[in-house]
Amino acid sequence: MTDTRCPICDAPTDPAHAPFCSRGCKDRDLLQWLGEGYRVPVRDQEVHDGLDSRESRD
Repeated sequence: MTDTRCPICDAPTDPAHAPFCSRGCKDRDLLQWLGEGYRVPVRDQEVHDGLDSRESRD
């Protein structure tokens, strides 16, 4: 079995809060998502044209 580590603080994970070690790290990750701390990069051409990936598929 592998030793799984928390992606926020690198402590061993707790099965009750997997893949995090605690409720605190789980909440910190959620706040990053809600506060747009995590972003998916877009290609420069999409930004320049004013398109996002959803508009270009329609």
